[in-house]
Amino acid sequence: MKRRLTVVSAGLRLPSSTRMLADRLAEQARRDLEGHGAQVEVCAVEVAEHAQDLVGHLTTGYPSDRLRQAFETVTRADGLIAVTPTFTASYSGLFKMFFDCLEDTALVGKPVLIAATGGTGRHSLVLEHTLRPMFAYLRAVVVPTAVFAATEDWGGGDSQEPLVRRIGRAAGELAGEVRRREPPEIRDPYSDPVPFEDLLHHR
Repeated sequence: MKRRLTVVSAGLRLPSSTRMLADRLAEQARRDLEGHGAQVEVCAVEVAEHAQDLVGHLTTGYPSDRLRQAFETVTRADGLIAVTPTFTASYSGLFKMFFDCLEDTALVGKPVLIAATGGTGRHSLVLEHTLRPMFAYLRAVVVPTAVFAATEDWGGGDSQEPLVRRIGRAAGELAGEVRRREPPEIRDPYSDPVPFEDLLHHR
């Protein structure tokens, strides 16, 4: 069975520690799913690339073609990995804007792994205080283990071991949730249009 993983990364530049963490989580989840016989496609959405389109969507109510494609990539995913840098003890504004513009039913029942990066481990509570409540509100299925990576976690050697373990545990939980669900059914809003006569009748 083919499975799709979508990574939403809100780093402000490439390369970034946010994207690096997102890629490592996706790779580990991919390996876990492939180890159980699935074919896995991983797609990445860099939120910073859609910054102007997000502002336009908020002010006009209409997404650009590129932004619509990004939303579809999230909606069609079997599992989502969402990673943000930490700003003022919360997620980044761009990260929040992306999910504010996403269709409010797009994540219902969808397995989501949440993660964040920051300069110090003191910011790690952002995962439980802001990220988890937001995705719970969107009715996603947030896996128990969230991953925070501080600057010191990228030091290499023994300093990376705790991060490696958290990545492995969280990715395994996401893969497990994906495996026990059927692929999402995406309804085409234009597949069953309301007849014009009915529209006139209800005016």
